[in-house]
This record gives sequence, C-alpha cells and structure tokens, in this order.
Amino acid sequence: MTDDARNRMALLSGALPFLQRYDEKIIVVKYGGHAMGEEETALRFGRDIALLEQVGIKPVVVHGGGPQINAMLKRLDVKSTFVHGLRVTDAAMLDVVEMVLAGPVNKQVAQAITRAGAIAVGISGKDGGLIRARKLNRTIRDPGSNIEQLLDLGFVGEPERIDTRVLDLLIGAHIVPVIAPVGVSEDGQTWNINADTVAGAVAGALNADRMLMLTDVAGVLDADRNLIPEMTVAEVKAGIANGMISGGMIPKVETCIYAIEQGVKGAVILDGRVPHAVLAELFTDEGSGTLIRP
Repeated sequence: MTDDARNRMALLSGALPFLQRYDEKIIVVKYGGHAMGEEETALRFGRDIALLEQVGIKPVVVHGGGPQINAMLKRLDVKSTFVHGLRVTDAAMLDVVEMVLAGPVNKQVAQAITRAGAIAVGISGKDGGLIRARKLNRTIRDPGSNIEQLLDLGFVGEPERIDTRVLDLLIGAHIVPVIAPVGVSEDGQTWNINADTVAGAVAGALNADRMLMLTDVAGVLDADRNLIPEMTVAEVKAGIANGMISGGMIPKVETCIYAIEQGVKGAVILDGRVPHAVLAELFTDEGSGTLIRP
C-alpha cells in the first residue's frame, strides 16, 4: 500500500467518530457572498453538501446572492438608494431581488449539489408558506443628537414564523432543500430578507444540530487578530460590549446567538472560500472557524 493510500485510510478512519456524531442530524448551511464566487468553488461546495447527505447527515442550504443582485441591477440600470449607508429595497429593486435569488442563483446552487450525486431542490421562502415575513423596523442612533431614528428600508423584511412542513417532507425524502431568502406576509406582500437572518430562523425552527455561516473571514478574531476557535454566548456578548467584536461581525454573531436561543446546539462562522471548510469543521477536532455554543 502506498503512503498516499495509507493517508487516505487514516483520514477515513479518523472521520468515523464525527460521522457517528452527526448521523441523522440536521445541519443548516448559509452560503453566500464571496463564498459563491468562482464556478469551481461552487462545484466544490456542491460536492461537499452532497457528501454530507450521502453519509447520513441532513443538510439544508440557505443562500444569499448580493454580488449577483448588484450585477443584475447594473445590467438593468436600476439605481440603488441608501439611507445612512443601508440600501433601500424599493418596488423595482424587489422584483430584481426575487428574480435573481429565487431564479438563477437558487437553481445554480441546487444544480451543483445534484451534479455531485445528491438530489437538491431549490425553493424560496414563499413556497409552501415556508417564511411568513413582516417589515423590518430598523433604528439607528443619530451621532449628533443621540436620538434614535426609525429607518424605512422599503421592502426589507424579517422572518415572523417558519413553517417547516415543506422542509420536513424534503428532508424525509433525502432531498436537500436549497432556500432563497425571500418571504411573504399574511397579505401576500413579498419581502427581501437577509440570508444570515433566514438561516438562523430556519436552523432554530428545525432544531438543527449545527448552523454553519460561510463568510469571507476566518471567524471571530481576538484583539491580536488571531482566530478564536470556540466561544460561549456570554463571551460573545462580552466581546461586543468591549469592542473586540465590531462592524459587520456583530450581526453575524447576533444571528448565531438567536439560532442558539431557538434551540440550535452550536453555530459556526467560517471562511467559505477555504476549500472543504464545511468538511473540516464537521469532521476534524480542529474545525475551521469559530464555534459559538450556549
């Protein structure tokens, strides 16, 4: 037996405890941003998700598509408007968002998983009443007056309720659900929802064992810019309070905390651009990001 073959056997043997740990467990994976970039990256992601399904894990994918939306807005000459740095989703933009997320992006992600040997079905939060949504009320504090202001971001929503019946049927049939983050309110209004927020809500509703958030950073970094492998919810809240966790990382860890409060056993922030980051996180002791636990 060659050294390469021995190494492969050792890797397979070492993965056994992790395969047993996650057998029949639901793993929600948020996939988006730069992690969705090149075609080879997308195909590699599809193979990794297919592998999870074929070894007895139950993956559920929630995807974003910001770069693809930006490209289509530019192509259609739809102008973006911003309020205090936050993009407003008006009626014209909402049509583009739904067209891109529930259309080509959703189907490309599902196709990549299916090509790898599993069966994946792309759906949006509107299908089967999966995501009941409401308008997102966002406030900011004016730095001059220190007065909180309510921002109107247009058709930007948040999950109000997750109806898992469609997901239960797909998962029970060994089909990987691929979810586009748009929802619908009781009166039929469509809402554009942040994909991280949807992933947290879906993971909580499914009582998932893990939620993996694929981003373009390694995870939560300490004051010396070193990766923190594991944190408790209390440690995360302290990191926000003392400024160690700041900027765009705050909403990501807050989503992780929300998912854990809904019953998810652990949430991980990891770099989706790293080859096989999902497999490294689930099947090795070292992991590949920051695991946040209760």
